[in-house]
Amino acid sequence: MLNINQGIFKAYDIRGIYPEEINEETVYRIAQAYVEFVKPKEVVLGKDVRLSSPSLWRAAAQGINDATVDVIDIGTISTDMLYFSVAKYGFDGGITISASHNPVQYNGMKVVREKAIPISSDTGLKDILEIVLKSKKTIAKKTGKIITKDIMEDYSNHVLSFIDIRKIKPLKIVANANFGLAGEVAKKLTSDMPLDIIGINFTPDGSFPKGRPDPLIPENRQETISRIKETGADFGVAWDADADRCFFFDETGEFIQGYFITALLAKIFLKRYPRGKIIFDPRLTWANIDTVRENGGIPIINKCGHAFFKDRMRREDAVFAGEMSGHYYFRDNFYADNGMIPFMVMLEILSASAKTLSELLAPLKNKYFVSGEINREARNTQRILEIMEEEYRGATIEHIDGLSIEYTDWRFNLRSSNTEPLLRLNLEAKSKELMEEKRDEVIKLIDQIG
Repeated sequence: MLNINQGIFKAYDIRGIYPEEINEETVYRIAQAYVEFVKPKEVVLGKDVRLSSPSLWRAAAQGINDATVDVIDIGTISTDMLYFSVAKYGFDGGITISASHNPVQYNGMKVVREKAIPISSDTGLKDILEIVLKSKKTIAKKTGKIITKDIMEDYSNHVLSFIDIRKIKPLKIVANANFGLAGEVAKKLTSDMPLDIIGINFTPDGSFPKGRPDPLIPENRQETISRIKETGADFGVAWDADADRCFFFDETGEFIQGYFITALLAKIFLKRYPRGKIIFDPRLTWANIDTVRENGGIPIINKCGHAFFKDRMRREDAVFAGEMSGHYYFRDNFYADNGMIPFMVMLEILSASAKTLSELLAPLKNKYFVSGEINREARNTQRILEIMEEEYRGATIEHIDGLSIEYTDWRFNLRSSNTEPLLRLNLEAKSKELMEEKRDEVIKLIDQIG
């Protein structure tokens, strides 16, 4: 039996430190178990820019081929290109070798079935693990083959279909690719637009020389902020290493919470699809609930995580969804998330408006005051959540994802990270003073419980 670290199987993907926790043998066996579980005719297989990804890709390809199944090689990709490839061309499933925004020593696998339907812990990852633990290596007499497919042109045309390129006006943008593939893709998408793109970290480099490729970490935003201020750019955009998450900065260099971007994009998509359903996560909700209702839509709160969001998107036939983490989902993108479509839509929004991005967002930011996501290491997250629920038992309480506590003028969500040993706190209030007061109160309580 393979000695596998079962902890690499997360809520909605597979991730671990290479090669101690995840290596070629592990990936080979997981790929074979995936084939046994999904039973595909072909498997789309891609990889991110990480230094260990080519070797792990070859192991996965060998595992799939040895199980008599063909591999559709789409090369080095952003994760959203995997979703596009499986859904657009009608393949039976797909895998990308990626650890998303994790530090350089990590790698992993994201897996989907037909129509880019994600396989999460709720829908098959546990089954795949069981197959890995019980099955022996399969080497058939007739192996599958590797078929190379270039998807870039079709992918670019698909992303550009979300906007009218003729309406894009001259803009100056600072764009930070964080050494992933986003820079290469952004250059192709904007090649026929009248834009001045000031690229940062555009050359793919899987060693991630400037540290963890995650714009959600405040210290990772400083380079983008500085360049916006130096150049007088109209706005800034950044992506994580596998480019499926998108983050924005206004013309002053201020980082914009995904919360407010979700509300802004929800308004746009409700103009395109009146009375549509819009999905968002429970971390922060008021701006989204109010915006969606004011624009004639139906607001829906859903558990965090891309696999859970895509499942709900399909069930509800929602037109758009957004998470605070920078994942944005579109019905016209096969109900999947995409890191480039929000960038394109933002270009169209600002081209059509006489206002700056900060002016467009001012009505939201002057009404909903947020803490930003605050992370705390915790030994026993469940105990903390139980004690916090008891402490605020007079509030409206929900358990859609973690613990949500709501009063008339302030609320917060506290949840365990799906990928790290952390508690994540998000708090909002009707005034800045109340937000700061309650933020400090809740943090103090968490730290006291420990």
